[in-house]
Amino acid sequence: MAVDIAQVKRLKDLTGVGLTDAKKALEAAVGDFDKALAAMRKKGLTKAEKRGEREARAGLIGTYNHDGRIGVLVEVNCETDFVARNEIFTGLVKDVAMHIAASEPQDVKELLEQPFVKNPDQSVGDYVKDHAARLGENVVVRRFSRLALGELE
Repeated sequence: MAVDIAQVKRLKDLTGVGLTDAKKALEAAVGDFDKALAAMRKKGLTKAEKRGEREARAGLIGTYNHDGRIGVLVEVNCETDFVARNEIFTGLVKDVAMHIAASEPQDVKELLEQPFVKNPDQSVGDYVKDHAARLGENVVVRRFSRLALGELE
């Protein structure tokens, strides 16, 4: 079956896979974009879980400041400096910091289980795993600190 190149590019952009893999997924799904996307995400998440055993010591410390009243520092690790400088990774770090500011989690485990503020249908942990699959590396939210003006510890 011939697949539309625009659909192949769209699938590639959403999942971070190569053009050949995106084309094969669309062909296997008989042109059904949603079915191909689900298959690619499932495959990517499986690979991401295997990568979870690899050590992640590179990364970024991201910040978020909300109107000068709430501030967040978050450490998100990956395996290489190359990925740490990637736009997808830096966007993930910013989104996680913003989520922490909005949701006030007490620890990382609670943070990863919470519904993500930008997409409540997805947990923060699933959001991180999706990004790990797109980046091809282990990604770990290591720790965070949240300060709010006038709050006592």
